[in-house]
Amino acid sequence: MQLMLKAGREKSLKRRHPWVFSGAIERVAGAPRAGDTVQVMSAGGEVLALAAYSPRSQIRARVWSFDPTATIDAGFLRTRLQAALALRARLPAAQHSNALRLVHGESDGLPGLVVDRYADVLVAQFLAAGVERWREAILDALAELAGCEAVYERSDAEVRTLEGLGLRSGFVRGDRTAARCAIVEYGLDFHVDVERGQKTGFFLDQRDNRQRVRALAAGRRVLDGFCYTGGFSVAALAGGATRVLAIESSAAALAVAAENVAANGLDAGRVELVQADVFAQLRLLRDRGARFDLAVLDPPKFAPTAAQARNAARAYKDINLLALKLLAPGGLLASFSCSGGVPAELFQSIVAGAALDAGVEGKIVGRFGAAADHPVALEFPEGEYLKGLLVLRS
Repeated sequence: MQLMLKAGREKSLKRRHPWVFSGAIERVAGAPRAGDTVQVMSAGGEVLALAAYSPRSQIRARVWSFDPTATIDAGFLRTRLQAALALRARLPAAQHSNALRLVHGESDGLPGLVVDRYADVLVAQFLAAGVERWREAILDALAELAGCEAVYERSDAEVRTLEGLGLRSGFVRGDRTAARCAIVEYGLDFHVDVERGQKTGFFLDQRDNRQRVRALAAGRRVLDGFCYTGGFSVAALAGGATRVLAIESSAAALAVAAENVAANGLDAGRVELVQADVFAQLRLLRDRGARFDLAVLDPPKFAPTAAQARNAARAYKDINLLALKLLAPGGLLASFSCSGGVPAELFQSIVAGAALDAGVEGKIVGRFGAAADHPVALEFPEGEYLKGLLVLRS
């Protein structure tokens, strides 16, 4: 079975970009089904790659291998998984945490697969037709190679619908009754809800950034917008913040945040957990004349794709403008975007516009990205979704 590309549309594959879009395809030879392996052919008949076919997605094929002689089978997938796990074992973070991202999709040569480890539980997401086709073989290999007590599947992300796949979640290997997984990160304890939490339960990509906020927090009044289960708040308290105001719209997430504060023996009197819409609460704080020395903004994904960037830009500008107005002179803003549709240059421009409208001056004194267990393949810039700025308010 083959995908024949239009003339001139092989350039991205020659640069080893792993996606083939529907508009690049001249015709399909054979009758491949969702997840089947197909040869991707240039208009001149050259075999460029072996890829997983997805007839319902605009990303019509995702490359397994650029070696046309490779065999895509359970053994191939097991080898890829072994390489991904070996990489994580060598990372410094493996010495400081029992929670790591073990597989990061295309950047690990396993397009559409995400696997996070929380202590003795793996959480797996199958987000594309190819890995869905090989789901059982992947789960068997994961259970063997990772040596965990259980594997929980969180294939409940809406992106699956773009692949023509239904939503699914639940234990798929082993079982356990605990609603929370207890993990350790740089000496701090966190409770992770793998069944109902956002993404796979916790934002492991922010691990190093939480440490940086911890190092900056001593003696500061801290605002934590979109605090989720309190990762940044706990880090700030552990770092010596005088007080922390944490805002989150989800009552369930705030309940876990309170557990996390208590689990670390931190003074609950120094933190206020507020259930509210963050946009509305920031305006209320502005009207009250509240002041902070460090503000952290880690909102959800406003723009999954570039098509949604314009609306997302307004939302990012609004929250950053309000946060900058709430900062005392000399205060720091740690502002993040996890939107793949908002590149780093655009995000910096948005924050700059927010500072201008807020009537303050700011200087970038640091930049943030995802932790090293979320690697980005050089030929796949789309993998670099998380970006952040540390801004000093003059």
